[in-house]
Amino acid sequence: MTAAPLTIGIDIGGTKIAGALVDAEGVVLAEDRVTSPATEPAHIETAAATLVAGLSAGREVVAVGVGAAGYVDAGRSKVLFAPNIAWRDEPLGADLAKLTGLPVVVENDANAAAWGEFRFGAGRDVEDQLMVTVGTGVGGGIISGGRLQRGAFGAAAEIGHLCVVPDGVLCGCGNRGCLEQYGSGSALVRDARSTASGGSRLAAGLRERAGGDPMAITGPMVTTAAREGDPFAIGLFEQLGHWLGHGIASLVEVLDPAIVVIGGGVSEAGSLLLDPLRTTFDSRLVGRGYRSQAEIRSAELGNRAGVIGAADLARS
Repeated sequence: MTAAPLTIGIDIGGTKIAGALVDAEGVVLAEDRVTSPATEPAHIETAAATLVAGLSAGREVVAVGVGAAGYVDAGRSKVLFAPNIAWRDEPLGADLAKLTGLPVVVENDANAAAWGEFRFGAGRDVEDQLMVTVGTGVGGGIISGGRLQRGAFGAAAEIGHLCVVPDGVLCGCGNRGCLEQYGSGSALVRDARSTASGGSRLAAGLRERAGGDPMAITGPMVTTAAREGDPFAIGLFEQLGHWLGHGIASLVEVLDPAIVVIGGGVSEAGSLLLDPLRTTFDSRLVGRGYRSQAEIRSAELGNRAGVIGAADLARS
């Protein structure tokens, strides 16, 4: 019996480019990563091609899938816009295909992660799933009837830019009040630094962890403090969970998924984030107690979800 062909998944973010050689069962056979030269599109492509060359050496690889942070066109080839990477109408798929000599499929990074979780992770037992990725920003992916929903122009599921506070905090997208300005890792750190800079005694523990410099407070620092019982840090996660639960309840009213999968780096805080998220979600959902309710689940594939999903989309 001939072995199923292998594909490579690449996840391009603002700070790193990760790659993995993946088989048809979603098993990672090899992986590597490099620092992302986010301000130089040509250098990003060269770095990604170098990863592909290393992972494919001596192996039969048939295609490459790329998860890219930004708006990807309906043809799954061009990155139209990326807020944190220097991409504007970037022909990423065509350029990488020339550099690697392989077919290349480009997909939004959160969509790729959602597909990975649907095929091989927390959503493998359902046909309808909403994934919410909580990291520097907030991303999303929608699976409906077993299919990835990309919309008419390829830009569906940009849930981080759902407006939750009209005329609220200015977002990097140019609008105000977007969900990711209240429910992301960036929001967590911003609020921690703001309170600590104001001299509040509530943030004394975090200031001490940061060596007295409020601007040195990081997300992992807040997570560690919360796990060790710091009331202020716990409160920051409660606030984060509240906003995410509020936004997700609105999305569930529209999409009616069987499950909501929570992934991304901030989700590693576990119950610190998920408990308040579930509480707000339960309280905001219309018709609660009289309808089937989506289950909130933790993602299972961790930071590999994007590369596994991208590799599987390339195979499909």
